[in-house]
Amino acid sequence: MKTESDVVVVVGDGVVLLDVAGPVQVLHGTGYRVRLASPSGRAVVSDTGIPLGVELALEDVSETVDTVMVPGYPTMKGHGHPPELVAHVRRLGTGARRTTSACTGAYLLAEAGLLDGRRATTHWAECEALARRFPRVRVEPDAIYVRDGPVITSAGVTAGIDLALALVEEDHGPEVARTAAKHLVVFLQRPGGQSQFSVRSAVTPPRNAGLRRVLDAVVADPGGNHTLAAMAERLAVSERHLTRLFRREVGGTPGQYVERVRVEAAQAMLESCDAGVNTIARTCGFGTDETMRRVFLRVLGAPPAAYRARFRATSSA
Repeated sequence: MKTESDVVVVVGDGVVLLDVAGPVQVLHGTGYRVRLASPSGRAVVSDTGIPLGVELALEDVSETVDTVMVPGYPTMKGHGHPPELVAHVRRLGTGARRTTSACTGAYLLAEAGLLDGRRATTHWAECEALARRFPRVRVEPDAIYVRDGPVITSAGVTAGIDLALALVEEDHGPEVARTAAKHLVVFLQRPGGQSQFSVRSAVTPPRNAGLRRVLDAVVADPGGNHTLAAMAERLAVSERHLTRLFRREVGGTPGQYVERVRVEAAQAMLESCDAGVNTIARTCGFGTDETMRRVFLRVLGAPPAAYRARFRATSSA
């Protein structure tokens, strides 16, 4: 019988141990009933060789389970997952209130058709391959986790912890989530993460040579004039056509790409130099420190000063 906090973690042989243990540890003791389920209810062996016992056979799990969690697996090199595992994820994910994945678990959701037409993310090193193999998925390579309707995907490995904390906050409020994060000695909202990796290198190289030049120009001069009109003029196309090109080949809008590049450039300056926030905001194209502060809060979950304090301290430790 379904309860409001019933969580089923779908596991099979080779599952990444931390993708299971991290989210389960967050949910443990915060009002959830968490159970591991596998095909036929048999024990599985994780990627580390450590065996995992399970409580349920996937065949016996109701489609109306509240939350389905799908951990990742080592890169499948294009071979895909066992058909029975894919079928179970499709069935459960279609009926659940919400379905989540950690790291490369996004591949399993994509194989099950649950990411068709949705935004999603995965480990930064797998974003390009996921987008290439599943063109109907709009991959966002710089996100810690992405929510699109009832489906939530998270980035590499420990991002599953961030996702689980977000679920706790959604279900039980910020105080419960804050207590869980404090107990685990992790950030409630991680101020860095996937965006520390190069935005340009994380984007699948566009087939359009002109679009590649536009992307490179933004990276070369984040503080330059990169309005939609200016970029369209450089490529000698209409603004509408440029927006279509970006959505098809980059997986987002021109404005989103420019913002990600500017955030990355500002992060690098905050970590490596003593320039004031005002100076960095102007250099990176935000215009004012208040604009940069709002963007940092929305994208990274921390203002520029807090980001600098955290990462300058880390790098000098």
